[in-house]
Amino acid sequence: MTTTFLGAAGVRNIGIMAHIDAGKTTTAERILFYTGVSHRIGEVHHGAAALDYMKQERDRGITIGSAATTFHWSVDGSDHTVNLIDTPGHVDFMIEVERCLRVLDGAVTVFDGVAGVEPQSETVWRQADRYRVPRVCFVNKLDRAGADPHRCVEMIADRLGAVPLLLQLPIGAEAGFAGVVDLVELRAHVWTGESYEVTGVPDGLADDAVRWRARLVDTIAEHDDRFLEQYLEGEPTHEQMHAAIRRLTIRRGDVTVTPVLCGSAFKNKGVQPLLDAIVRYLPSPLDTGDADLAEAPEDAPLSALVFKITSDRHLGRLAYVRVYTGRLDSGATVLNSVKGRRERIGKVYRVHADERREIDAAAAGDIVAVMGLKRTTTGETLCAEAHPVVLESMDFPEPVLEVAIEPRSAADTDRLGTAIRRLAEEDPSFRVRADAATGQTVIGGMGELHLEVLVDRMKEEFRVEATVGRPRVAYRETIRRPVTGVEHLHRKQTGGRGQYAKVKISVEPIPDGYEFVNRVTGGRVPKEFVPSVDAGCQEAMGAGALAGHELTGVRVTLVDGDFHVTDSSELAFKVAAAHAFGEAVRRAAPVLLEPVMAVEVTTPDEHMGAVIGDLNARRGRVEGTAERGGARVVRALVPLAEMFGYVGDLRGMTAGRGVFTMEFDSYAEVPKAIADGITA
Repeated sequence: MTTTFLGAAGVRNIGIMAHIDAGKTTTAERILFYTGVSHRIGEVHHGAAALDYMKQERDRGITIGSAATTFHWSVDGSDHTVNLIDTPGHVDFMIEVERCLRVLDGAVTVFDGVAGVEPQSETVWRQADRYRVPRVCFVNKLDRAGADPHRCVEMIADRLGAVPLLLQLPIGAEAGFAGVVDLVELRAHVWTGESYEVTGVPDGLADDAVRWRARLVDTIAEHDDRFLEQYLEGEPTHEQMHAAIRRLTIRRGDVTVTPVLCGSAFKNKGVQPLLDAIVRYLPSPLDTGDADLAEAPEDAPLSALVFKITSDRHLGRLAYVRVYTGRLDSGATVLNSVKGRRERIGKVYRVHADERREIDAAAAGDIVAVMGLKRTTTGETLCAEAHPVVLESMDFPEPVLEVAIEPRSAADTDRLGTAIRRLAEEDPSFRVRADAATGQTVIGGMGELHLEVLVDRMKEEFRVEATVGRPRVAYRETIRRPVTGVEHLHRKQTGGRGQYAKVKISVEPIPDGYEFVNRVTGGRVPKEFVPSVDAGCQEAMGAGALAGHELTGVRVTLVDGDFHVTDSSELAFKVAAAHAFGEAVRRAAPVLLEPVMAVEVTTPDEHMGAVIGDLNARRGRVEGTAERGGARVVRALVPLAEMFGYVGDLRGMTAGRGVFTMEFDSYAEVPKAIADGITA
C-alpha cells in the first residue's frame, strides 16, 4: 500500500531543475545512490544514468523526458518519503519542466558554481514562480577552476530577484574543495570518498563562519517576525533557525526566500546535507496553502491531475497522475471533469525511471502512473463522480520550428500516423498540420534538437522510414487594423434540404491569441448557432491570408446575421463564418510574424567585437554585455530564421571557444522586404 493522507506530512514531491550541464542529473544520480535506490553511481557521460533511460538521452548525454522515482530519507529520527522528478535542462524540452512544476510541491535548483545563473536557470526559475513552487538552491561544481559560490548567491539575488539564505561555506576551493561549513549548527562536513565526517569549524574559516552566520540570522529575522522575537530574547537555537528557514521557504509571498547549499555532486560532496535540506525546508502536500486540502481526511473526495502521458512498449498507454485529495484505487470508476466522461482506472504503479511496481491505490500526495485511461490527456482532472472539480491546468508553448515529413511506403504511411498520434499525446508542444499548398505532413516543435529527437523516436520506436525536410521557421500571421461589418451569405440549394446562413462580423487586433464576442441581439442568429460561428472562425485562424500560416492576436465580434427556419444548420453557419473571417482578415492589414530568440553568447574577450558584429548582421539587437568567469557574455534578441548554422559560425569566429544558449522570447513583425520574399 501507499502512504496514506494522514502520513502526507512526511511526503515531499520535488523536482530537480537547472540550466543544461549544470549537473542536475548527476546530482539526482548521487541522491539515488545515497538513499539506497541505486547500488552504483550512474554517470551521465558514460550513458549509464538511471534516470536518463531513453536511448536518445543516453546517446546525447542529456535529459529529454522527465523521469520519476521514489526514495526515503531520515532526518532527526523521522523517515520521509520523497517523490523526485528529474527534468530536462535543454530549452527545447521546457514543456517537461512546465508540467512537472504544476504538480510538484517543491524544487531543487542546481547552479553551475562557475557560470552562476545562466539563461535557462532564469527560465526555469520564472516557471517555478508562476506556480509558486518553493525552492532549495544547490551551487554545484565547486571543484572546478573559477567556481565562486558567493558570486552565484549575488546573481540569485540580482538576476532572479530572490532572497538567498546561504547555509554553507566551502572548505577549500577548486581542486582542493573538501567539504562545507554548516552555518546553522557551526560545524564542518568533510568528505573522504563517498562518506563524510562531522568536525569542528577549521581554524582558518572560524571568523568567516561567525560573520556569515550573523548575516544569515539577520536575514531570517528581517523576513520572519516569529524568529525576530526569539532572536531578541537571546541566541537562537538550531531548531528555531531550521523552523524559521522552513517557514520562509514554503511561504508563497511576493518575494522568494530560498536556502542555498553548495557542493560537487560529481565528486560526491554535499549531497547528504542537500537531502537533509529537502526534507527540512521543502513543503509537504499539507503545506500547499489550500485550507480545504490541509484539512481533508484520507476519505475526502478524489481530485487528481494528469500531467503526462507516455507510451510504454510493454504496458501501452500510461498516464502520470498527481493525487491531491482522496484515494485513487485500482479498478475504480472516476470522472474526467474536463470532458465530462467516466474513466475506469486500470493498474496503478509506483515508478522508478522506466521500472514500475504495481500498488493497490494511491493516496493524497502521491505521484503515480496509471493504466486504463483511454480518453484523458495532459492537463485534465480526475475526480469523484459525486464531487466534480476542475484543477488548474497548464499552458503549452507554440512550436517555433517545423519540418516536412513524408513516408517512404504505404506501410510507413500507416505507421507514421500511429507514431504522430502517440507522440502528440505524450508531448503537447509537438504539433502536426497538413500544408495546404504542398499536401505534405508538417510537424512542429520547440527547436532543432526537439524535432531531431521526435524523428529519431519515430524510427526507433515505431519503425517509420520517412524523408525529412530541412527545418523551417514556424511563422505566424496577425492583423494590424480593425475592420467592421464584413458579412457573408452562405446559400446552397440541393435536391433535398438547402443550406442557409448569414453572418456579419468585425475583427480587431489584440496582443495575442484568439477571442470571440457575441453582440447579436433579437435572435438574428439563434443562440444554438453562435458556437458554430465561433468554431468557423477558429478553424479559419489556422490559415492566414498572406502565406497560410496560423493566425494569432485576433478578436472576432459577431454583430449581426440571418437564418432560415428550415435550411439553417450548424454547418451552414460554420461555413459562412469561415468565409466572412477570411475576407475580414484580408482587409485588416495582415502581417507576417517571426519567432525571435533570446540569445546569450559566451566568448573570450578578444572575440567579442566579431560576435557582436555577426549578431547585428543577423538582424539581432544586442541587449547588453557582462563579464562572467573571465569571459564576456553578450545578450541579444535575434530572429530564429537567422540562427540556423550558428554553432559552426560561432566556433569559427572564436577559435572554437565560444558557446551560446538560445530560447524563445517573442514574436515580432517581419520586415516588409523579407516578408515579401517569404509570401512569394
